[in-house]
Amino acid sequence: MIKNSFIPVISQKKKEEENPGSVEFQVFNFHNKILRLTSHLELHPKDYLSQRGLHIILGKRQRLLSYLSKKNKIRYKKLINQLGIRDSQIR
Repeated sequence: MIKNSFIPVISQKKKEEENPGSVEFQVFNFHNKILRLTSHLELHPKDYLSQRGLHIILGKRQRLLSYLSKKNKIRYKKLINQLGIRDSQIR
């Protein structure tokens, strides 16, 4: 796993937003963790603890995206397009 692979992208995001507690920043960090865990699980398919961690992070990201879509559709659509993730069906 390469830890430094997502640092330039985070620094680019920090220039736009200085608030690390914002929903966009949190979703962005979860997205990077998801990418790292999926690459790890490709190498280690029987690592069930990492699979569990991945499912937990996916749930957190989904809840944050659901919150953002209810509060501000424009910011939600912008974030979805920027990260390249598909629009989920909101319950």
